Amino acid sequence: MTIAKVEPLTTARALRGPFDYRLPAAMAGLEVGSVVRIPFGRQRALGVVVELAETSELPPERLAEPIEALESGVPAELVLLGLWVAREYCSTPSRGLRLTLPPGVEVRRRRSRPRVEHAAVGDAAATAPELLPEQERAVERIVASLDGEAEAPRSVLLHGVTGSGKTEVYLAAVEAALGRGRGAIVLVPEIGLAPQVVARFRARLGDRFAVLHSALTPGQRYDEWKRLRDGEASVCVGPRSAVFAPVRELGLIVIDEEHDPSYKQEGDPCYDARAVARRRAGECGATLVAGTATPRPESWLELPRLELPRRVDGRRMPPVEVLDMRGADPRSGPLHPQTWEALERVRREGGKAIVMVNRRGFSPWLSCRSCGHHWGCPNCDVSSIVHRNAGRLVCHHCAHSEPLPRTCPRCDSTTLSQAGAGTEQIEALLATRLEPMPVFRLDSDAAAGRGAHARILAEFAAAEGGALVGTQMVAKGHDFPEVTLSAIVDADATLRFPDFRAGERTFAMVAQLAGRSGRGEAGGEVIVQTLAPQAASIAHAAQHDSTGFLAGEVERRRALRYPPFSHLARVVLRSQSEPRLDQAASRLAATLAETLPGGTDLLGPAPMFRVRNRHRRRLLTKADDREGTVAAIGDAVERLAADRTLRDVAIGVDVDPQ
Repeated sequence: MTIAKVEPLTTARALRGPFDYRLPAAMAGLEVGSVVRIPFGRQRALGVVVELAETSELPPERLAEPIEALESGVPAELVLLGLWVAREYCSTPSRGLRLTLPPGVEVRRRRSRPRVEHAAVGDAAATAPELLPEQERAVERIVASLDGEAEAPRSVLLHGVTGSGKTEVYLAAVEAALGRGRGAIVLVPEIGLAPQVVARFRARLGDRFAVLHSALTPGQRYDEWKRLRDGEASVCVGPRSAVFAPVRELGLIVIDEEHDPSYKQEGDPCYDARAVARRRAGECGATLVAGTATPRPESWLELPRLELPRRVDGRRMPPVEVLDMRGADPRSGPLHPQTWEALERVRREGGKAIVMVNRRGFSPWLSCRSCGHHWGCPNCDVSSIVHRNAGRLVCHHCAHSEPLPRTCPRCDSTTLSQAGAGTEQIEALLATRLEPMPVFRLDSDAAAGRGAHARILAEFAAAEGGALVGTQMVAKGHDFPEVTLSAIVDADATLRFPDFRAGERTFAMVAQLAGRSGRGEAGGEVIVQTLAPQAASIAHAAQHDSTGFLAGEVERRRALRYPPFSHLARVVLRSQSEPRLDQAASRLAATLAETLPGGTDLLGPAPMFRVRNRHRRRLLTKADDREGTVAAIGDAVERLAADRTLRDVAIGVDVDPQ
């Protein structure tokens, strides 16, 4: 008799599997990774076979049999990876395994669906361009790692200025892996923002290339997943979830723009795709290449570096002018007069500009000048945002929406004041003053529809001239040679957050946006509007000096014992009942105080602002012993979740919070 140990795919945190099932003769071919439908209590559930055994602690007559086996199973290596994610991020086996499942496995799919189009190998373009010497050296080092040379590091940081040709290095490395019979995964921050990267991979690799991302239908994602699992495609490009793609004989993992925070999953399990990639590469004997112009301090310290110090076109990085907004006339609005001059020059010359403001909507605050009433979200302790185009006030946390008021509900005054500027306001200002130059907007409101990201970028690329206004989306990896001006409004906004990564994020944001300018023959310039021109992150970004910034940032973190010199973990509890929330938070804190490894700092429980009508409390640990801390938190959370009197208290754990 063969016993299948199955992890049921449920949401219960307190459930402890796997559970034993007796396999009938018809299912003798099941293996680790098979997806089965099982009787589970009074219901049916999907489960994943995580182990096969010959005996069980229970007698055979007490063991149920699986109802059926589904067509698509998960490779055994991904089962192990999913279970590792569950342990590493204090989640459940079920949630870890769900990350590895075929897309749409829980939905009955129609057989007829449009396929993702790929160029045939024979139709693939441009032959590879000639590489610069530093690009060639980087490829040689990566190929040496692929070949298993003893002195070649298995993980490297490809540090190259914006426009230095990192993508060509990735492509050459992927082709080298394919030539050795190995597969590759290429991670990009957000697939909708990287159409140029995808197009270049598709042109060079043809039908060896598959793409996995949320813009595809479930059926299309399943087809691409199956092509990879069956070996029809050997290279997968996609966002963070593509780190779980079933690529055969994996030999290379590339993480493009490795500094980007979108590689961290927000929902449970809160995995970091960069850490998962390193784990998977280590288990498969694959080479890991992390590329960026603005490395994280963690990668800067931990990984050997390959340097690409110049742009492939030989042009210098664009000059950056920092405009001090502290003495600016408030009547001039959100844009400095020098910014307007630069924009009008772009219009006269028929060029293109990118303007970044890191706020959606028209204005972030609405208040009454007569009585001081302020409009906030009824479900969250935050301001409602003015969206003038839609005529609504919108909460960016819970999506609560209400009509834009014309009078104050307290005093009936019509003197309502809108403060601050968002993307809608900057778009309107530019459209009026720079007419007839077209103005495009790229933020999560404008790009809400399927394929809208790529469409907006394509329209901007096709225009003879124009301005692209948006949030951080406009700074992510785009290559538009016609852009001669990049400007950022309120560049120090991110420095005001109580976050030890604020300087790192501000530096990356400014440096990445600066890199969008000056890639063509006309050259370019960069304007940075800020209230903190002396801030190290802004000063170093203005000099395109990542080395100088990182040197200071590393020493600051060393002195304050922040990552990478310690390990952080955050536990957030949520409930509509504040008394039960406080009870649960106090119990959890007391348990952790007794069980955390020595030398671990425990902060909290501390209150957080209310979101979606749920009160929140937070605990934070700062530890040297990562493994012991994760184990202690996981055990304490499971014990608390098993208490049925606290069923209305939701608990989330974020290891390595970003």
